[in-house]
Amino acid sequence: MQLNSHKAVSPLTVLWCGAFIMTISLGIRHSFGLFLQPMSLSNEWGREVFAFSIAMQNLVWGVAQPFVGRMADRLGSAITMILGGALYALGLFLMAMVESPGMLTLSAGILIGLGLSGTTFPVVFGAVSRAMPPEKRSMAMGISMALGSLGQFAFLPGGLFLINQVGWSSALTILACFAVIILVLAWQLIEPKAKPLKTDDAPCSAECPNTAASHQEAPAGKELGMWASLGQAIQHRAFLMLSVGYFVCGFQILFISVHLPSYLQDSGIPASAGSTALALIGLFNILGSYLAGLWGGKFRKPMLLTGIYGLRGVLIVAFILAPLTTWSVYLFAAGMGVLWLSTVPLTTGTVSAMFGVKNLSMLGGLVFMFHQIGAFVGGWLGGLLFDATGSYTLVWWICVALSAIAAAVNWPIQEQSATPNEPAAQAA
Repeated sequence: MQLNSHKAVSPLTVLWCGAFIMTISLGIRHSFGLFLQPMSLSNEWGREVFAFSIAMQNLVWGVAQPFVGRMADRLGSAITMILGGALYALGLFLMAMVESPGMLTLSAGILIGLGLSGTTFPVVFGAVSRAMPPEKRSMAMGISMALGSLGQFAFLPGGLFLINQVGWSSALTILACFAVIILVLAWQLIEPKAKPLKTDDAPCSAECPNTAASHQEAPAGKELGMWASLGQAIQHRAFLMLSVGYFVCGFQILFISVHLPSYLQDSGIPASAGSTALALIGLFNILGSYLAGLWGGKFRKPMLLTGIYGLRGVLIVAFILAPLTTWSVYLFAAGMGVLWLSTVPLTTGTVSAMFGVKNLSMLGGLVFMFHQIGAFVGGWLGGLLFDATGSYTLVWWICVALSAIAAAVNWPIQEQSATPNEPAAQAA
């Protein structure tokens, strides 16, 4: 498809439109936990039915992400986001009308999963990274992630209000209308075909601004093509260790976002406290994502990831051992919010440091696939073990053990370029 434009999209336009696309996409996605109880009660389902569909959503999102990332690298992030936004809206419209577990899996699981793969981190971060000079990438990804967190803060109380006022079905229909806005924002990012965005291996001329700075953080060798880059990544010890940590991140995030409201209601805490807790996670994630982007440009990113996973484990232990009150929930939510998605710019930044930005949407999508496999396991296992035992206690302790594993595997990772002439093990 040939699309004409009289001028290239500015880096700031890419940053702000991409950030607000994530605001909508992530905001809607993080509100799904509020629908578990009303949809399950209305349709007379056990909690595993809803938990499985959301787990499937994250699995589809993750498995599709490398392919969608490759499409973004080849066809452009804007077209990819437009298609993703359309699937997202369609999935929400159908989810509002579900009457069977199969229809819920199709709408909430498959269609929304595909929609998320085209409207979140890897595609947006790929566009932002290619638009920004290397010395500003970490900060730009932190800013876009922080603004994306605004969605979680805004959509959660909004979602609860809609459920209480108009019911879960109409609430989902209204959220679908918000998803349509993604198409409008993505349209602003369509680039003219004549001048593709530069990558680090493109030669610079006198026309290139910040010539000296543009190579300041670039990998020490020519970036690889798609298949060579993909082949080296899956054999790269540091890349695989990074993926293990991301698996843990996905497990914890989806378990908490889907099951925390129900866990609190089971313990006698009002439903409003659950939505407030998830909103606080989104609010404090703005700070965490910003700090991750800021510190990721100054300190070793894997070291920061080790700290984040370790602190998550400590925080979860304190939460499940302390007396459960509304204020203990809010303190847990604030602390977890700082640690919530601060892993995303650091993980993507580490991949960029090792492999450059030419295939970043694809490689970012590949490592993100492990995040979503973890999300599938965490979301589904939470519902499965609750139905089997009547409690979430076992899953909480699994989260603690996984934190220790993630902290351990991230520590030895080095942000070292993986060039064709370097053995993969050297970068680990």
